Amino acid sequence: MPIPDFEAYGLLVYSLAERHPRIKASTLVLARIGRTLAKLEGQVELEGDLLLDVWELIDFNAGRILNYSYEVYQAGEKIAWYDPFEHPHIPELASTHPHHKHIGPDVKHNRVPAPGLSFDAPNLDVLIEQVQEEPPPDAGRQVRGE
Repeated sequence: MPIPDFEAYGLLVYSLAERHPRIKASTLVLARIGRTLAKLEGQVELEGDLLLDVWELIDFNAGRILNYSYEVYQAGEKIAWYDPFEHPHIPELASTHPHHKHIGPDVKHNRVPAPGLSFDAPNLDVLIEQVQEEPPPDAGRQVRGE
């Protein structure tokens, strides 16, 4: 599904708990920051002491996410994050370039492809499913805020 208009994207965001019953709480807020731009910011609390921290910059005129950062915490410790920073020198990431996930051990430098992430479609449903199904390993945890 392509990125819809502001109102439809808001409906997708604010109805996440209806589609994902393991969501305990959400502080996500979609806010306009210009005529065609908006930012999505906040957290999604999931069962299993998991927290998904979300930041997106969306251009509704272009129908795409311009940038994003998704961080996964378990029991208050960062265990993974997703970003679109390009790493063309790492051939293992080519299949989902530039989208990738940082996982432990050595969460800062251990990167794997992130299938399902896109600039051209909403990512939240895919992320929530991935985080719930396969929490990253405990190795290489970082304390939030480091």
